[in-house]
Amino acid sequence: MPFTLPPRTPSGPRRRSLLASAAGAFVLVGCSAPEPSTVTTVRSPSAADLTRARAARDSESLAARYAAVITAHPPLAARLKPLRAEVVRHAQAFGGSGTAGSRPSASGSPSASAQPSPSPTVPTQEKDALADLATAERTLADQRTKALLTVPGELARLLASVAAAGAAHAFLLTEGAK
Repeated sequence: MPFTLPPRTPSGPRRRSLLASAAGAFVLVGCSAPEPSTVTTVRSPSAADLTRARAARDSESLAARYAAVITAHPPLAARLKPLRAEVVRHAQAFGGSGTAGSRPSASGSPSASAQPSPSPTVPTQEKDALADLATAERTLADQRTKALLTVPGELARLLASVAAAGAAHAFLLTEGAK
């Protein structure tokens, strides 16, 4: 007599029962209440958004300082206007308006709209005014360099570029003062 194997019964759940339970779980998940975080529509600003807004404000403030120095010391206007124009472009790149301390008039006399909201104090000596601007540029470049580690790629590249430009501005402001 030949030896026959008994019929084999599969151990564990069958394929159909697994599919049915997976479909049932999907339906239950779809019917559950939404999480509270998806219900709220107010989004708090991210660290990148806050950094970008601060960088725009800082650049606008620096542009206002340039405008105040140009107004107080008209002979420096030819030297400072290109640097100020770059600072205004930096503010715009960060999403700011770039209009803080709007451009001084060609004659160097301040207009009503050219006065920044708290007027930056300008040293009476041209050399001191340039040193003050250079210090502000260096300080801002250092702040932006430190912020690089806390923001995502594209904003980090923009911060690095603007920080490098600020360091170059500081050099140009101090190099000609000697």
